Formats: sequence, structure tokens, C-alpha cells
Amino acid sequence: MQQGELSHQMMGYDRASTMFSPDGRLLQVEYAKKTVKQGTSALGITCKDGVILLADKRIIEKLVVSATIEKVFQIDDNIAAVAAGIVSDARILIEKAQVMAQQHRVTYDETMDAYSLVKEICNIKQQFTQYGGARPFGVSLLIAGVNSRPRLFLTDPTGIYWEYKATAIGEAEDELKEILEKEYKDVMTLDDGMRLGISALKRVLGKDFNLERLDGCIINMTDKKFKKITKEDLRKYTK
Repeated sequence: MQQGELSHQMMGYDRASTMFSPDGRLLQVEYAKKTVKQGTSALGITCKDGVILLADKRIIEKLVVSATIEKVFQIDDNIAAVAAGIVSDARILIEKAQVMAQQHRVTYDETMDAYSLVKEICNIKQQFTQYGGARPFGVSLLIAGVNSRPRLFLTDPTGIYWEYKATAIGEAEDELKEILEKEYKDVMTLDDGMRLGISALKRVLGKDFNLERLDGCIINMTDKKFKKITKEDLRKYTK
């Protein structure tokens, strides 16, 4: 821990998310971002015919039923999300997103676009960096959706969001991003994207790689429907 950060702690600048340190930092928010870095790895890839989300479930106990560990969440037919950080925090945000998507569908008789949903979720995240009595959400979300085209957004604990062609979050974020930056191509199909995503996770996880650890989904441009990736699908792409 750096000397400056230690002195800020001693002076109490990290006791509330509403308190700026003398050098203009919100330390509780920075701690939340460090929590995300300790979460399991996940990545998203946009392709010319859809979008992919893949995540490592990191099963560390042999007797755990892997199907009960959920990392990829369906928000609506055309929108999905994957989380890194405190998954219980993610669940709260996902449930809010699901309600928003259904309200939009009932009101306008059409599916919500991913960009509008991302802005609403990030508004909630931002509120928890500004008001006292609650801590920031310790989770980052990759939110993928298909309307007129495939789109992929990253949201972090500050409430900031960015749109990406391909990106990663979690403990192996830097290594995965390096692979994606070198090997991603705009003309990739969903098959190409799946092979790249699985290959990237395999290289990063090394001897710990196992298909049982992977969770994922695709949303294609043809029917714009969420589809969970099965173990049979994963085996096809690892041959």
C-alpha cells in the first residue's frame, strides 16, 4: 500500500463514498474497482452476425453443483449480461435491468435497446457513489445486446460506461484484453468469436481450464434471441 493511500485511510477519507480525499479521489469507489479485479474473468465479443459473452465460473470445490453458479444473465430476449466482482451485487442490478426491460416492452410494445438500458443501470451505480449510508456496487457488468446491430458495453462501479468491439473484465482482464487486441477482427462470425473467446480463456487459465468452468451465451442477428451456450457447443469449438 502506498504511503499516500495509507495516510488518507488514517485521516478517514475512505470511510464514506461521499468524501473526497485531498487529491480528489473517492477511495470507497476505488476499493470497489479493486474488488472487480479480484472477480472471475469474463469477456464479450461483437461479431458481424451477433454478440458473445463468456465467463469463468471458477469452481473451487469438487462437490459444488456447477449448474447453480450463474455468471451470465438474460435480461430480455435481445439483451444479456455477465458480471465480475461481487455477484450478489450484480444480481440486484440484473433484476432491476430485467424490470426496466419488461416495463419498456409493455409501454412501447418493443424490446429495449442495450444502450438505453446501460445508461439506466449506470445511473443507479452513480447514485451509490454520491449518497451516504450505502457503499458502491462492487461489480462490473458487460452488457451485450442486439437491435439494429450487435453492441457491447462495459459498466464499472463509478457508473461510467464504454462501448467496445471486444473486451474483458475480472482478474485476468489485462491478459485477455491483450489477446483480444491482437486477434480480434471486425469481420468475425459468431463461430470465429467463440473460438477466439474460448482460446483466450484457455490460454489465461492454463492448467485450470475446464469446460465445466465456462458459462456463456450468444445473441445472433437472425432472430435476436438470447441462447445459452451448452457444453456440447463448447466441445465443438475446442476440437
